[in-house]
Parts: sequence; structure tokens; C-alpha cells
Amino acid sequence: MHREIGDVSQRMLTRTLRDLERDGLVKRKVYPTNPPTVEYSLTSLGETLVEPLCLLCQWSIDHFHEVETARESKDII
Repeated sequence: MHREIGDVSQRMLTRTLRDLERDGLVKRKVYPTNPPTVEYSLTSLGETLVEPLCLLCQWSIDHFHEVETARESKDII
């Protein structure tokens, strides 16, 4: 997961995943290997976020240039 996300510290990734687990959005499974292997997956509650997040991602793609233009106009001032 760390490789997929890119520019995030291991500490921040671990903290975020633990928070999501505590909130009931992801479940964590540890396999007794050396070193331990950990697998994360969405819970049924987490699954309910997939559609709204996909819509938000699509909105950001559709409106990227408008947001960029608005930022640039404020940065000039």
C-alpha cells in the first residue's frame, strides 16, 4: 500500500489505517509470517463510501481546470 500511495510516511499511513479500523471502515488481518504480513480490506460500512468517493473523484477531474483557474486568480492578489 505504501508503494501505491507514494509520498506518505510509514508512520502516517499506519496511523491513518488504525484510525480507519477504529472507525469501522477497514478491517486488518495479520498473518503469522516472518516478517508479519498484514492485509487490509473494507468493511461493509467502508464499502458504503465507495460510490460517494468515486463521485467526488469524478467531480474533481471534471472541474480541475476551473479550480486551478480560481486558485491562480487568488494567488495574483
